[in-house]
Amino acid sequence: MTESTIHVVVLAAGKGTRMKSAVPKVLHRIAGRPLLDHVLRAAAPLHPTTSTVVVGHGADAVQSAYADRLEVGFALQDPQLGTGHALLMAEPRLKGATGTVLLLYGDVPLLTSATLRLLVGTHRAEQASATVLTATVERPFGYGRIVRTGGAITRIVEERDASPAEREIREINAGIYAFELGPLFDAIRGIASANAQGEYYLPDLVGIYRARGLGVTTVTVDNAEEIRGINSRSELAEVERIVRQTKNEQLMAAGVTIIDPATTYVHPDVTVGADTVLHPNVHLEGRTTIGDACEIHSGSRIVD
Repeated sequence: MTESTIHVVVLAAGKGTRMKSAVPKVLHRIAGRPLLDHVLRAAAPLHPTTSTVVVGHGADAVQSAYADRLEVGFALQDPQLGTGHALLMAEPRLKGATGTVLLLYGDVPLLTSATLRLLVGTHRAEQASATVLTATVERPFGYGRIVRTGGAITRIVEERDASPAEREIREINAGIYAFELGPLFDAIRGIASANAQGEYYLPDLVGIYRARGLGVTTVTVDNAEEIRGINSRSELAEVERIVRQTKNEQLMAAGVTIIDPATTYVHPDVTVGADTVLHPNVHLEGRTTIGDACEIHSGSRIVD
């Protein structure tokens, strides 16, 4: 993978109405870190040349929270006219650049670096103009469906526009893409004329690219949990549970005894040595390091 030609764009302009909060949604925390931070960290191992966060609601708060992150730039979306329009706001940041745009969302914190590497790697191997990340789920209600002809993606149809047969399709659009910069922004500008609202929605690019003879391919994520977005406090708690459970399982697989995983909170950056025992109600936060063969008792809360 050529490290010098990846440009990350993270869409983070939404209001997050269902969060019922004055805090921008992407600044709500999971495992001690803002949602947006999880997304940026997942992309970091790909060594992007640029990283742009598209902000809107709560823009000042988001920019202030990342003021010391010199590698992160910002673009303002005001008003919000769809996901394609949000990506279009990043165009000035990418003027004169070449390479691959990796389009992510600031409220999808479980996406892994391995999946992003697979997406970009497949995109380049197929020499595609656009690559769509998809997932196969048991209950696809509410998601855009992937419509294929002869195995190749031909379009993405939204739930409200899908026929009864299309609603039976279980392969969904994850909303995450790799795009070649060359044709991207001209194609986005072609979206608005295709709908009465004058809004720009990224899934419409698949049909536009096909009509222009540009290659579009897909990558299917193995674990559909990775593409879970967060829109409410209950979803925030559910994803927090997943992150905590994943970390506990990793520690136990590495030789750590956790007496009661349901009440043990260990943040992702914490290191715990083999043969250490963690008793119930232990909290290990930040970049804490626990050595081998230690015993951490109930009620301990260690922060570094």
